[in-house]
Amino acid sequence: MGKTRAQIARKHGPAAAGLPATPGEQPPPPRHNGNLILIPAVAAALFLFWYFHLLTLSQMTQLSGGLSMPDMLLGGYDADYIDQLRAAMDTAALGQLSYVHKTAGTLFPLLFGLAWLLLVQLNVSRRWLRWLLWSPVLLFVVVDLWENVAIDSILSGPDAGSVALASALTITRWVLFALSCAAGLTAVLLPRRMRSRS
Repeated sequence: MGKTRAQIARKHGPAAAGLPATPGEQPPPPRHNGNLILIPAVAAALFLFWYFHLLTLSQMTQLSGGLSMPDMLLGGYDADYIDQLRAAMDTAALGQLSYVHKTAGTLFPLLFGLAWLLLVQLNVSRRWLRWLLWSPVLLFVVVDLWENVAIDSILSGPDAGSVALASALTITRWVLFALSCAAGLTAVLLPRRMRSRS
């Protein structure tokens, strides 16, 4: 049995039933599905994390006598470690690390930041909460890019001050990365009433 025009209008709107719209009623604004951008952005960010950290930087240990790259040292490093690394890596190996920093090392934080900002944007409508969750992500992008430059600089000619700065940036970067991941989970898992406008 077919539906009446009134039933169709209730379910799909007056236009679907061929009925005139109520005077003064505005058609609903078009809805944009941000997930069409979010899903590939998150997938690309996860791929770049794997490629940069777990594949490329791990393989660089073959060029450094088994020493880990500074980027991977969550607890930081000192000038002695950097001296050992410089002694173990020749000019070609140092150039390769610098190239990795300028390619995957730059693309990863930028794409990760874009994906996580969009994730928060789509799930949180309270402005203050949105900015709170965006803060570690934005700081992570800045610190990560700065750390790449700092590491390349200390490997070309370190001094105690620049090594301390680079080490602090590495530690801060990993802390901000963890906070950014927590912010993304919060944006998704927080009850809707807490992340939506009243």
